Amino acid sequence: MDADAARPGVAITPALLRTWALPDRTGDKDDRGGVLVIGGARRTPGAALLAGLAALRVGAGRLTLAVAESVAPTLAVATPEAGVLGLPEGPAGAVLRAPRDVVGDEVARAAAVVVGPGLDDAAGTRAVLEDVCALLEDGTPVLLDAFALGVLPDLDDVHDRLAGRLVLTPNTQEAQRLLDDADRPPHDAARAIAERYGAVVALSGVVATPAGELWSSASGHSGLGTSGSGDVLAGAVAGLLAGGTDLPRATCWGVALHGAAGDRLAAGVGPVGFLARELVDALPASLLELQVH
Repeated sequence: MDADAARPGVAITPALLRTWALPDRTGDKDDRGGVLVIGGARRTPGAALLAGLAALRVGAGRLTLAVAESVAPTLAVATPEAGVLGLPEGPAGAVLRAPRDVVGDEVARAAAVVVGPGLDDAAGTRAVLEDVCALLEDGTPVLLDAFALGVLPDLDDVHDRLAGRLVLTPNTQEAQRLLDDADRPPHDAARAIAERYGAVVALSGVVATPAGELWSSASGHSGLGTSGSGDVLAGAVAGLLAGGTDLPRATCWGVALHGAAGDRLAAGVGPVGFLARELVDALPASLLELQVH
């Protein structure tokens, strides 16, 4: 059996993506869509940075990073393209809350919100999610990644509030946590998570919707299994959501761009050893290639 026949669901190919044209990104930075990334504990501010830069690289016009207050000044210098907010943190640098007086205006202004990259404390992450849900405008899409996925099964009110506008980007271990279940094939796990949480799910190159739709990446490389790669995927999807692309198509496009960037780096750098920050830089050329070829 050839690879296409063995792949579950519809293959995410350039031909398919060209039938899903992305909205034009014109106008000023707010017209192009703003992304708010909430994450970045003291030990791991780079995760929020990678997600945010990936969002800009796929066309988002404005970026705000909300991270632990002790690392906010450093991140602001490192990322002159972004506004940076400092969040309350504990003694070890874990983010504790996302209070209204710090993030309320940016949550209201954002065209897409990402929660999770670089968070490292369960209690704090639960509080952040509850805070964000209380502030969200109706209809604003939300993407959860990393630690936010780990606490989601304990927060029925959160996933009920976000159902229908939620994207989840788990790795294999996070998928098992979301299902509280043994290992399953990615297509089976993605479908089950999508149904349970009312979310579009990207898992190991598979995209699933609550309605049972399924797509599988036709690109990608094992070198994508590197630190920070998932943060880049999350940011790329969020950047497309901020431009007005609907959840399933933004997620399929994000998965395709992530995979194409990995393929580009595998050819130019080597099959392993490329860095997540290099994936970020490869996104614009990958986007152009997928749009015109």
